[in-house]
Amino acid sequence: MSFDIAVALHRGDREIACRIAAGEGLTILFGPSGAGKTSILHMVAGLLRPDRGHIRVGDSLLFDAEGGIDVPVEARRCGVVFQEPRLFPHLRVAANLRYGMAPDVDLADRIAELDFLGIGHLLDRWPRTLSGGEAKRVAIGRALLSDPQFLLLDEPLSSLDPARREEIMQVIERLRDVVRLPILMVTHDREEAERLGSRIIAMA
Repeated sequence: MSFDIAVALHRGDREIACRIAAGEGLTILFGPSGAGKTSILHMVAGLLRPDRGHIRVGDSLLFDAEGGIDVPVEARRCGVVFQEPRLFPHLRVAANLRYGMAPDVDLADRIAELDFLGIGHLLDRWPRTLSGGEAKRVAIGRALLSDPQFLLLDEPLSSLDPARREEIMQVIERLRDVVRLPILMVTHDREEAERLGSRIIAMA
C-alpha cells in the first residue's frame, strides 16, 4: 500500500503544502518545528481539510478537492498516535484499548497478537500510573486495535528517556518490517528519521 498525497492549506499568511508519492514502508516527514509536518498528518487523518489537492492511500481515495470527496475521519481506517498519548484518564488501560474496537472482538485474543508491545500486564492500570514508555505503547496498541489500514505517528518518541525511546523504536521497526503497515511519521530528529524511515520527505 502506498501514499499518494498532494495537498495545500493556507493558515494565516502562509501556505502549508506537501507532495508525497511513496511506496511501502515508513515515510518520514522531517523538518524543524513549524514546518507544517503535523498539519499534513492531520490532513491525511481528516482532522484538517486541505484547500486543494488529493489524498490517496493504496486504492482508497480519501480526499479530492476537485471531485468533492472528503471521507469522514471515522471511515478513513487510519490509526493515529499523537505526540501525547491522549489516553482517557477515567478509563483503565483495558477500556482505553477497547475504544474503537468492534464489540464482538475479544480483547484478550487481540492483546495476545500484540504481545510485542508488552502491554498485557497493564490492563488493570490507570493511565496516570503509567510511565511515558508504557503510555506510548498503550496508545500504539489502541491505534492497532482499531484495525487500521495505515498508521500516522506524530513524534512518537518525544519526551522519552533513552531506554523508553529505544523500546518504542523497536516497536515501530516491527510494525514496519513484520506487521508491514504503511506508516507516515513526523519527526524533527535526524537520527530517528535515518534509522526508521524507508524514505524521508524534507519539509522547510
